[in-house]
Amino acid sequence: MATSCYHPSIEGAQHGAKSLAQFLDYAKAAGATGAQPSNYMLQNGDSLKSAKEIRETFEKAGMTLDGISAHCPFWVHTTAWTQSPTVKPFLPKEVANQSASEIEAWSEAYLLKLMDLAVELGVKVIPMFWGTAFGWELATGYPWGFWAGPGYDLLAEGKERFVQKTQKLRAHAQKLGLKLCHEIHPGTAASTADDFLLLVDICDGDETLGVNADPSHCWEGESWESRFLKVGSRIWAAHVKNFVIRPGFPLRTMEPHWPKRAMQFTDLPSGDLNMSRYVELLLMVGYPSRYCQLQGTKTAPLVVEAESAHRDLDTTSANGIGFVRDNLLITPAGGSFEDGMGA
Repeated sequence: MATSCYHPSIEGAQHGAKSLAQFLDYAKAAGATGAQPSNYMLQNGDSLKSAKEIRETFEKAGMTLDGISAHCPFWVHTTAWTQSPTVKPFLPKEVANQSASEIEAWSEAYLLKLMDLAVELGVKVIPMFWGTAFGWELATGYPWGFWAGPGYDLLAEGKERFVQKTQKLRAHAQKLGLKLCHEIHPGTAASTADDFLLLVDICDGDETLGVNADPSHCWEGESWESRFLKVGSRIWAAHVKNFVIRPGFPLRTMEPHWPKRAMQFTDLPSGDLNMSRYVELLLMVGYPSRYCQLQGTKTAPLVVEAESAHRDLDTTSANGIGFVRDNLLITPAGGSFEDGMGA
């Protein structure tokens, strides 16, 4: 009997109050067979846990390790130069008040160690996103006429800055055979598919530059289908998340309270996106086979990253895992449905 090319998994960042063992127990009870812990779940105080301890924790839970979510430290690394205080929540207290250059150096050293740990664990996929390497002006995406002027060109400067600041991390990832999978996302170094392809171009096609597909960030005109068809060959990781757009509310507003915002992350069944079509597109662009070949597995993870401004996150994630298990573990077609006609 044919089997699915996918298995249900879960991202750990939204469940950071749990220890790694508690997170895995929760995920397994909810029906997941794999998990993608955040880098924070792999820490032991100020240092990282040993590969042996992490591996034993996963083995005890009977779960597969489906990558390491490292969004926060990568974002800090490529945002620190702006001196934005928004990097502070993701740093140790003794580092948070240091200079921008010191924070950047600290996060670079941390990420190099995290990559080494990933290799020890047999992990080759690191979902993440690059920070605001092009500056906050370009990160807004707003078409002002002020991106270039007398003595400056923010786009050209950003290109040079991204290449230089990420060079050491990319070189280490390349040496280790890792894929750094950028989650195309507003407010990062690449908010659209074309932005991401620009990063690839300025880095001379660097093979370490991958994509973590997440359709819930396609809410400003670019559809998830057009986005992921453009970057399909670079997709090495995939999150499963849904959202709604509340009509009549502005998408860009200085409103910090999530329940009042126009875009709302939702449980998987009730959002605007068709999740079945999404996982079929991932199959079409080769994500499952690409992941399985890289990691030496039989199935690729569909990683639930359930977020909600209204619902309890544990309940939301458990509902998401159940939805993936019951609705999205599709079995790939063996050929065209026309093949048997007229036989």
